[in-house]
This record gives sequence, structure tokens and C-alpha cells, in this order.
Amino acid sequence: MDRRNFIKKGAIGLAGVSVLNSGLAEMNISLPNDALIDKVPLGNTGMTVSRLAMGTGTVGFNHESNQTRLGMDNFVKLVHRAYERGIRFYDMADAYGSQPFVGAGIKALPRENITILTKMFTQEDKDENKASVPEIINRFRKEIGVEYIDVLLMHCMMSGGWSKTRTYYMDAFSKAKQDGIVKAVGVSCHNIDALREASESAWVDVILARINPFGSVMDGSPDEIKNIIGEARKNGKGIVGMKIFGEGKHVSEEEREQSLKFAIRESNVNCMTLGLESVAQIDDAVDRVIRLSK
Repeated sequence: MDRRNFIKKGAIGLAGVSVLNSGLAEMNISLPNDALIDKVPLGNTGMTVSRLAMGTGTVGFNHESNQTRLGMDNFVKLVHRAYERGIRFYDMADAYGSQPFVGAGIKALPRENITILTKMFTQEDKDENKASVPEIINRFRKEIGVEYIDVLLMHCMMSGGWSKTRTYYMDAFSKAKQDGIVKAVGVSCHNIDALREASESAWVDVILARINPFGSVMDGSPDEIKNIIGEARKNGKGIVGMKIFGEGKHVSEEEREQSLKFAIRESNVNCMTLGLESVAQIDDAVDRVIRLSK
């Protein structure tokens, strides 16, 4: 299936999701275990997460994304379909505007079965206008409707040295972790030096890293990145892969297969996040990941 047909199929799948109503669970229909995505340890965090997370930031900016542009009802149905297929890991960010949407989606689901990851933009310590981190975290929790956040990341580290220029945020994240409001902390990386720093930092529990077999929208070659995150894993970091399809540049049938096979078997990530926009895309990704991870 080429990209146009893949997207078309996704749109058809989204239209068809209405027949699910509130989900298979309410119809007393259960999927066999081999139709559900598996779970994996997330580094030394103590968490076990679904191998695939539902990303909510496709073309995400200005507090919206392709996922939120679907509208609340369609978004909630996608969250429920993802859950029905074993995806219990939801990846969001303040910048995507997706936190209230995920909150609505998980409201009726058992919190203990779900992993919540979100991200906060940060400023350098020299900026005197830094916002109150506890207030932001409390807003995040309120928007999502949860008492605690499983994984909180500093969003989009674009250079090395971040561990020296953002101690204000790191200290506040650590305090939230100490108080049990956040379970694990870390960074999302958009630079190879930032990634190297994260792999060695004792403060970091979880890293969000760009990785795919094509080198598209990445911070180095596939071999460079997988070697760095391999070292990070040896250091106990949980690694979540992103840009698995190169930000939508590689979504043909063959490319999806190649990308997911690389992510699962070669990339050194624990798990991955995909920006899923339809039931068809959820089912396609889950079916492939189940088959490739056996």
C-alpha cells in the first residue's frame, strides 16, 4: 500500500470506528491474547509498558496536532481501540494540546493498566521568566485527570549541555518524583550531543530518541544512534523510539515493515511511539509489531 492509499485506508477506518461505540469491552467481546501487543520493561524504571505507545503529536504545534484535529469523540474512540489492542501507553505533550484529549480517552479505563508520558518545554536557567514547574505539573495532572504522571520529560533537547543549563527544571522534576507525583523523568532528544549526554546522565530515567533505518529526521546515522542508545540501555535508561517512519516520510507497505522490523530487532529501543490517526493504522501497526516481535 502506498502512502496515499495508506492514508485513505486510515480515513475509512476512522469513519468505521463509530460502529465500535464504546468499545468491544462493552459488547462482551474479547480479543485473543495473541491479538494484543506485548509488554516490555522500560529500563530500570520498574515499569512494564506496551511495546507500542499511541503518539498524539503528529504535525504537533501551537497546542494542537493531527490527532486533536480529529475532534474529541473520534480521538476518544481511537484511545479505546488502542487499549483494546493492548496499547496501554499514551505519549503526549503540552505543545500538542493532547493532554485533555487523552484524559477524556482514559477516563473510563483502569488507571493501573495505563502508562502516561508527557513532555514540558523548558528554558535555560538564565531566563528570569521561568514558569513555576509545580504549577505546570499540577495543570498537566488536572488536564489528564490523573493523580500522578508516569513519565515526565523535558521536551526537545536540541544541544548538549542541557544538564547544566536546566538545573531549575531538573531539581523541580526530581522533587515531583520524590513526592510521588511523577514516577520517572528524562528528556526527548533532537541532537546527538544531547542524546549522548542523556545516555550518561544519572538524573535521566527515560529517553525519547529519534531512530529509523532510513536516517530520516534523525540526529545521526542509524548505526550511530543505535550505538548510543545501546550504551544508554546498559546504563539502565528506558528508551522510547520515535520518528519510526521518519515523520511520515516512509509509510509504504515495504517501508512500514522495514521500519518496524528495525525498531524491534536492531535499534536497541525498549519500545516505540507512533503517531496513530485511525483505527486502520492502529490495527496495521499492532498486527505488524506482534508478528515481528515473535
